[in-house]
Amino acid sequence: MKRTFVNNELHVISNGKMSLSQFVEEVTLIEPYVDYFHLREKTASAKALCRCIDHLLQEGILIDKIIVNDRVDVAVTMQVKRVQLNYQSIATKNVKRTFPELHVGKSVHSLSEAIKEEEDGADSIMFGHIYDSPSKSGVLPRGLTSLQAITEEVTIPVITIGGMRPDNIKRMFTMGATGVAVMSGIWESRDLLSTVKDYRGRMTHASTD
Repeated sequence: MKRTFVNNELHVISNGKMSLSQFVEEVTLIEPYVDYFHLREKTASAKALCRCIDHLLQEGILIDKIIVNDRVDVAVTMQVKRVQLNYQSIATKNVKRTFPELHVGKSVHSLSEAIKEEEDGADSIMFGHIYDSPSKSGVLPRGLTSLQAITEEVTIPVITIGGMRPDNIKRMFTMGATGVAVMSGIWESRDLLSTVKDYRGRMTHASTD
């Protein structure tokens, strides 16, 4: 049976293309409409990431809204409560064993991976890419059928990523997803604030339909 979640989540992921100071500036603009901000900066140093988190906090961004991608050391040092791991990260079970209080999300690309990560203690999973995405050029999307198979099998929250647009996100929730993660759909838009408001508005309607 598919699960129903009332509080649909909007995750916004940094794209690694803007300066961290610009990222902080943009986050403060759209913060009221976003549930979580992911620091996904593959080339940034630990020092730079810590400084970015400090700036976010100084601008009034709640620490509960910050998710650090991959860098468990940065998250723990800065007392951030959530990390998002990928296939190159420390194994989920090792992170949970050492830092049981840390919310560990894990990015997966198949049903078997999702099941394994739940067994290893992941608190949530991110699955994709669902649709064609600029960041996954040439790689076939996983699609809605694969998403539904996962949401019907695992009990932890499932966040979808890849080609998430305001006009297709309602389908994610009807398939049992807890939230959607967006990168290029927001950062490459012509009007950042209007676009984020559009995502949030569609998600609100999805909750009440």
